Amino acid sequence: MKLLTVSPSPHIKGDESVKKIMYGVVLSLIPALIMSTIFFGWKALMITSIAVASCVIFEYLIQKYLLKGEATIQDGSAIITGLLLSFNVPSSLPIWLVVMGALVAIGIGKMSFGGLGQNPFNPVLVGRVFLLISFPVQMTSWTPNATVDGFSGATPLGILKEGIKSGQSVSQLLPNLPSNFDLFYGSMSGSLGEISAMAILLGGLYMIFKKIITWQIPTAVLGSMFVLQGILFLVNPEQFINPLFHILTGGAMLGAIYMATDMVTSPMSSKGQLIYGAAIGIITICIRNFGAYPEGISFAILIMNGIVPLINNYVKPKRFGGKA
Repeated sequence: MKLLTVSPSPHIKGDESVKKIMYGVVLSLIPALIMSTIFFGWKALMITSIAVASCVIFEYLIQKYLLKGEATIQDGSAIITGLLLSFNVPSSLPIWLVVMGALVAIGIGKMSFGGLGQNPFNPVLVGRVFLLISFPVQMTSWTPNATVDGFSGATPLGILKEGIKSGQSVSQLLPNLPSNFDLFYGSMSGSLGEISAMAILLGGLYMIFKKIITWQIPTAVLGSMFVLQGILFLVNPEQFINPLFHILTGGAMLGAIYMATDMVTSPMSSKGQLIYGAAIGIITICIRNFGAYPEGISFAILIMNGIVPLINNYVKPKRFGGKA
């Protein structure tokens, strides 16, 4: 007589694992790492290596000696945190600040909540925002990359923000800003991983193809940014620049594709992801145009990370066998 076997969920299993997903993300970041190395040389590799090593070491030490648990650094999540943290800082950032940012990202943003899968906020952005608020001068000291010809060391968003604040119009500022091709390729100043929209887009397409992420969040973030900025541009083109500029510059692509899509801190349902992504895009554009900072996507993602539980509670998938 064959007995019925009862076991807990999940009942449908695949060949995916946390380790496989994490190293898939690492692989997708290679184009951005190559471009940052081309633009900033050995400094990019040095900062990236130190950030990755610091994140791995801090996670190991905290897990082994403070949490008294089994080390899980082999899952690759600490490596991703280090990579993305390095991509969010300028090439001129002192090494000790890179290490401090890694400690805050891992120690406060991740391990203080229990480790991978339990953190409510993106650890990379916790580290980045800590550095930005605590050390604003060092975090906004931009070194022009090797391909820049004729542009200052300030970021395009910084040039635009300061120019508008001083009373200049967009048409007056355009000669001082990189072209759309320069923005797409990476001929501008900025953080290591955000300067080349092309490299980030390649990594994003790879992750969508491998089903590491879905299209909903990146599309909602970038789409809402484009729509809102497009409306502002149509209302007053001398005060607000065209929407493509905001999509291609700053951390828009990096944030939309890599930070906002973090599976731990983003909504579970497709509808929830669209709401979450659209809100991030709207908040980003509002901060960029009306706030004190020229950039805003890091703050927008962290704000929406905190609202994810409400989105998950409001937007729930239909229960199996339940009424629509």
